[in-house]
Formats: sequence, structure tokens, C-alpha cells
Amino acid sequence: MDSPEQAIYRAAIQGDREAFETVIRSVSRNLFAIAYGVLQNREEAEDVVQDTFVKAWKSRWRVRDSAKLPAWLATIARHRARDLARKKRPEPLPENFESQEVVESAGHTADLDGEVRSALAQLPELHRVVLTLRYFEDLDYGTIEQTLGLTNGALRGILGRALGLMRKRLKPALASIG
Repeated sequence: MDSPEQAIYRAAIQGDREAFETVIRSVSRNLFAIAYGVLQNREEAEDVVQDTFVKAWKSRWRVRDSAKLPAWLATIARHRARDLARKKRPEPLPENFESQEVVESAGHTADLDGEVRSALAQLPELHRVVLTLRYFEDLDYGTIEQTLGLTNGALRGILGRALGLMRKRLKPALASIG
């Protein structure tokens, strides 16, 4: 027996515009989080989401299993974001980048938000995407697994490695404010 969600997915794949709009409303936030995790830029991530839906509408017939539609859309968004990231030329960091991030004052307070963004930007793409979905978008494991097409074990492994890398990179900043 089909779930109502799968029936909507199947209708969208078959060309039902109303069903496709329902899919758009249900997954656009997740796709934005994926694109933002790759690009670290709001406007570019929004463009990627729009491009993803245009491409998906044109090639929706390729989805054989309607239950996998969200994972297929996530894959398109990740690829589009990667393509855009490759096209952008990396801007060199200023020589005093490290000292700019930490603000030395009487209380030795750090710009922790900047440190977190910097540490997140240094992570591998999939690690950034998973952390963004889990901790910034507050998605549960099942939704992330379905969105990215990961197994529970793979997701937990990626999250564990990503959090370990974040802890390691943030340790000096946290020590300076502690």
C-alpha cells in the first residue's frame, strides 16, 4: 500500500504540476540547506534550489522509484552546488586571517560565530551538508538519510567525523574564551 507522500511523488513524476508544487514546498528547505552547506552563500544557494527544480521537472521521468524522489532532488542540488562552487575562483585569505577571527580584548572574547563559520567552511562538502541539515535545520536522522540517500550507519559515521573535526578546529577558540 502506498503512503500519501509516495502517491504525491508518483503524481509529480508523471507530470502533475500541483503534485510537483507540493513536493517543492516539502523539500525546498532541505535542498537550500544542502546547497548552503556546499556554497556558504544564501543567494547562490537559493539559485541552486530553483535550478534544481527546473532540471527535476524536465527530467522527472528518470526517477524509477517514487520513494527516492527526495534523494534524487538532493543529489541534483548537491551536483549543481558543486558545479557552481567549482566555477567560482577561490579568494585568497588575507595574511592576518587568523588574527582577524579572534578579537583580543580585556575579557579575551572570541568571535565564536566567525570561528564556527570558518571551521565549517573547512570541512569536506558532505560533512558540511550533514551538519547543516542536522544542527542548523534541526532535521531528524531519518529525514537526513532519506534526503541524502544515506544509511543510518553512514550518516552517524559522517556526523561523528564532522563533529570531531569541528571540535578539533574550535578547540583554540573555545580555550581562549574559557
